[in-house]
Amino acid sequence: MSLDDLRDELSDEYADVGESLEVSLDGETRNELSMLSAAMDPDDRDELLRRAVHMLFQTAVETGNLDFHLRSKYDVTYDEYLSGMTFEEMTGNQFPQPQQNDDRRYQF
Repeated sequence: MSLDDLRDELSDEYADVGESLEVSLDGETRNELSMLSAAMDPDDRDELLRRAVHMLFQTAVETGNLDFHLRSKYDVTYDEYLSGMTFEEMTGNQFPQPQQNDDRRYQF
């Protein structure tokens, strides 16, 4: 898969998520959400879920976990996605350097 495949799937996922999302919660998640709601007293419980997604995303970016998954599935990194170009496109496919038959480089 490629950068274009990632863009296409991201557009599809964005459309599928829409404006709201109904999520079923297991007991552990309900307990944790209840604790966060009691401690942080948000105006809306949905705000905690939005923050949780932001925090998970940020952690995945900072630890390289997102890049690992993107590289595994699409052969790109998050930085490549943001720039709209792969590393090879940015560098002009010049790395690694082609073999040069230059015997003079070892002469003193």
